[in-house]
Amino acid sequence: MEKLYHIGFDDGHGAQYALLPGDPGRVERIASYLNNPRFYHQSREYTAWLGECPDICPGIRPDETVLVMSTGMGGPSAAIAIEELFQTGVRTFIRIGTCGGMALPVTGGDIVIANAAIRMEGTTREYVPIEFPAVADLDVTNALVEAAKECGARWHAGVVHCKDSFYGQHQPGRMPIGPELTRKWDAWIKAGCLASEMESAALYIAAQVLRARAGCVLSVVWNQERAKQGLDNPQSHDPGAAIEIAVKAVAKLIERDRSEDL
Repeated sequence: MEKLYHIGFDDGHGAQYALLPGDPGRVERIASYLNNPRFYHQSREYTAWLGECPDICPGIRPDETVLVMSTGMGGPSAAIAIEELFQTGVRTFIRIGTCGGMALPVTGGDIVIANAAIRMEGTTREYVPIEFPAVADLDVTNALVEAAKECGARWHAGVVHCKDSFYGQHQPGRMPIGPELTRKWDAWIKAGCLASEMESAALYIAAQVLRARAGCVLSVVWNQERAKQGLDNPQSHDPGAAIEIAVKAVAKLIERDRSEDL
């Protein structure tokens, strides 16, 4: 096949599983959790490395190729990444990202596993009507939850808020549409939304339309709602726990996929 226009490579990598951080700077670190990590390609915001599944599940042969590629920030570039990786043969996607807590029990350093996303963004509206939910694949989500338990992480599973404007969230008062942003933000919290980030909705809807599997594990940086209420509000900028959980989850999925094929 021809090389894809945005990501810049074809199906020569042979991977059916992909780990997707937003930040290109995190790709090499994530790949280091795999066997035989090596640089693969770089184009625009899409930096890609390859590795083999680590031998962390009993009985699994650690020879399955896993691709690690950044998606950049926001839904448009994430959707392009998923569309083009799918064309190269990837069928399972796990986002490894960061988020800000919204529910008060969610604090910096926690893990959030997003089983669904509020579509407060624009990309997915050009896929399906707004009434269609952005939902994670159940097998991927279950693997992430199992991995979080095994890693001893403090974790939460539930709905996250996915938006396009970082500063619309953090400085709504200076936006002409600020009152609407604040009203909806308060509604999401009242409904039990756990955290906010910028790529999960595009990941889930694009994967749904393509009939691929997708899940998302997020490292909580801090919680602005705790800060508003004067509560203890630790900050964490280390995504190590989320990476470990995602790698363990992909190994579980590979093991189960192979056992089903036998």
